[in-house]
Amino acid sequence: MLKFTKMQGLGNDYIYIDAINQNIKNEKELARFVSNRHFGIGGDGLILICKSDIADFKMRMFNADGTEAEMCGNGIRCVGKFVYDKGLTNKITIKVETLAGIKILTLNIKDKKVHTIKVDMGEPIFKPEMIPVLADENPVKNLKLKVGEKEFTFTSVSMGNPHAVTIVKDIEKFDVEKYGKVLEIDKVFPNKCNIEFIQIIDKKNVKMRVWERGTGETLACGTGACATAVACILNQLTESKVNIQLQGGILEIEWNKKDNHVYMTGPAVTICDGEIYKEDME
Repeated sequence: MLKFTKMQGLGNDYIYIDAINQNIKNEKELARFVSNRHFGIGGDGLILICKSDIADFKMRMFNADGTEAEMCGNGIRCVGKFVYDKGLTNKITIKVETLAGIKILTLNIKDKKVHTIKVDMGEPIFKPEMIPVLADENPVKNLKLKVGEKEFTFTSVSMGNPHAVTIVKDIEKFDVEKYGKVLEIDKVFPNKCNIEFIQIIDKKNVKMRVWERGTGETLACGTGACATAVACILNQLTESKVNIQLQGGILEIEWNKKDNHVYMTGPAVTICDGEIYKEDME
C-alpha cells in the first residue's frame, strides 16, 4: 500500500508520493498507472519526493507516459507545499534537487499552510547544444519549422528542459494538438520538446497554451511559462516582469537581469489524499 497526495498548480495536476518514508519500485510503470484518468487516479504525471545529499529534498518527475523529465515548474511549487504541510520541514526557504539543478523555493505561509510559492528557476539556457536543438543561432530566435503548409518561427530556450516558443494570431481557436504532437518530435529536437503557442496581449500580459512532451496539452506549465517570458523579453515584446495567462490561471514571471535568474510565483493546491493498493496496480 502506498500513500499519495494529488495536487495541482494552475490545473497542472500530479500524483505526489513521499519516497523518503515509503519504498517505491518500478517508477515508470507506477507513473503510467496513476496518471491514467480512467483506470488510475488521473494526472499529468507522477512526482516523487526523495532524500537528497545536496539539498533539503530531491524531486523526481515522471510524465504520464512513464518518461522521466528534468523539471516541472508547477510541480516543484506543489513539492514545496507538500513537504511543509506534511511536516517534512519547517523551513520557509528550501532547496530542491532536480535533474535541472537545485532550485530554491520561498514559501508564503497563510493560516499555517503554504499559499503561494516563489521559485528561483535559475538562468535560462540559450546554447543550442545544451537545450538541445539543432540550430546554428545563439540564441535561437528564428527557428523555422513547417507542419504541412503552415510555417512557424520559434525562439528556443531551456529552463532545465527544452522549450520552443512561437506566436499565433488567435490562441483560443488554435489547434494545439494538431501541431503540437508533430512539432514535439521534430528531428531538430534530439530529446523532443515542449511547444508553447503564445499570443501577446500587451507589454505585461501574454496568453499561452502548451503541448508538453510525453503528456500532450496541459492546463499549465511552469517551465514553459518561464521560457515564454524569456522568449518575449529576448525579442523585446514585453517588460522584464510579465503575467503569463495559462488555461489554468496566471503565473508571474520575472527575468532579473541583475543575476540573470528567472523567478516564478504562483499557487499550489492540495486536491486529496489517498492510498494505492498493490493488487489494484496488477
